[in-house]
Amino acid sequence: MAPANYMCQKEGTAMPSHGLKVLALSGGILLATQGCAAVGLSAFGAGAGVAGGTGTSYTLDSVAYRTFTMSSDDMRRATLSALKRMDIKVQTDETAPDGRHFVAQAGGRTVDIELERLTARTTRMRVSVKHGWIFRDRATAGEIIAQTEHSVDLLPTVTQKGK
Repeated sequence: MAPANYMCQKEGTAMPSHGLKVLALSGGILLATQGCAAVGLSAFGAGAGVAGGTGTSYTLDSVAYRTFTMSSDDMRRATLSALKRMDIKVQTDETAPDGRHFVAQAGGRTVDIELERLTARTTRMRVSVKHGWIFRDRATAGEIIAQTEHSVDLLPTVTQKGK
């Protein structure tokens, strides 16, 4: 039998507890916001990447971004080296008003890379990999950035002139 403070005095039956009301309300909120899971998961993914030290950011449509502390010319060399190492065939390598633009092909996917010159020594890389008309390949975009970062590490260091 339930404790006296939860008993209905007229009928002698137990009344629902406060915990059951909270559970029902929580369930209703979860059902009402079930489409918002992608927002939470993408926020978690971006946070996990930053916590892991990768520094790569992703948009909801799987475009990968990373800013490098190096000139756009050095970034071009590092990007081409990474694509060659990954056996990704570059179709176009064009100068853009604020940097470079590459289009490449790999396994039925179209790779679109933009190098945006932010300053003389800072370049932002944007990678989008499309598979067909609709689908985007986040994993390949992230790996292209990771391999470019590896190529950056392999580039000869620039000597500093007098301090």
